[in-house]
Amino acid sequence: MNEQRKRKVGWALAVLAAVLVLVAVVVQWNRWKAEQQPFTSTEFAMGSYVQQTVYGDRREEAASEAANAVQRLENQISWRIEGSDIARLNEAAGTDWIAIDPQTAELLAQALDVAERSNGAYDPTILPVSSLWDFGGENQHLPEAEQIEEYRSYVGYQNLRVDEQASEASLKIHGAAIDLGGIGKGAACDAAVQMYQESGAEAGIVAVGGSIGLYGEKPDGSLWRLGVRDPNSGDDRAEAMGLLDLASGFVSTSGSYEKTFTENGKTYHHLLDPKTGYPAESGLVSVTVVAKSGALSDALATAVFVLGEEQGMALLEEYGAGGVLISQDNRVLVSDSLKDAFQLTSDMYTLVS
Repeated sequence: MNEQRKRKVGWALAVLAAVLVLVAVVVQWNRWKAEQQPFTSTEFAMGSYVQQTVYGDRREEAASEAANAVQRLENQISWRIEGSDIARLNEAAGTDWIAIDPQTAELLAQALDVAERSNGAYDPTILPVSSLWDFGGENQHLPEAEQIEEYRSYVGYQNLRVDEQASEASLKIHGAAIDLGGIGKGAACDAAVQMYQESGAEAGIVAVGGSIGLYGEKPDGSLWRLGVRDPNSGDDRAEAMGLLDLASGFVSTSGSYEKTFTENGKTYHHLLDPKTGYPAESGLVSVTVVAKSGALSDALATAVFVLGEEQGMALLEEYGAGGVLISQDNRVLVSDSLKDAFQLTSDMYTLVS
């Protein structure tokens, strides 16, 4: 082979090698890029949409496991589902202790703790009264005052007894009944995030109604950015009055703009004060809580809404949780722990130091 031919062959081999390297780089880049794309899904459970965005090689499996975990939880704790732990507990009210799933026992214990420490502002035994109002149902209406007074006698967290070690619970009096709607969606976020961790997801965010769970670090390293809904935005759920940038945690919001009806010119919301049996009148229209667990954030959001600014902030501090409270006169109170994370974006509101 002459020298010129050798050079041509060598050049061709060099070009081929470069092309192969380039192809390998492109394939690897496309694979990496695909891995960075999240898997998103939307299902329906717990009476709400369950929305997920999950990152990592096992993102689809993790999202599927999380959805299954949420459904299992609903089957255990929904009072509407025949044979659930809570349905059986309500049916056995005033009789004996019943065996329940350890997960249900743990959740009932959490609910009881918040009820006790909030002096009943959050009360899982609210069902006898909330059923009268039927918020979100086909027969939502203002009950007669005599009815509210009668059924309020069945409400009282002191009637609930939980033995976590034995996985048993009981209701002391006949007529008492549990509704975990004020803690269940947050608990669903706990269940989903646990599945992300166990299934090998790199990161994920799950939203169940007004509760959100955050897991891991986003691929681009940025914080999770959440909008705080503008309570004056009407039906526009996407309109935010502020932003929260968080690395992790659980977030729940309770607002008087959800599940409302108007009767005789007056609007009623679903956040009932257990002490009166009527919608809470604390001066607040929205409460967003950031806490170490979804269940805690959910129950605290309800409790703080009922308690109002001063007592609500004190309760958050007691639990080491943070909050963004919006008042009827458009003032915004932010816990010290969230002041660097929260950004007010609407000039309709005034940030109170």
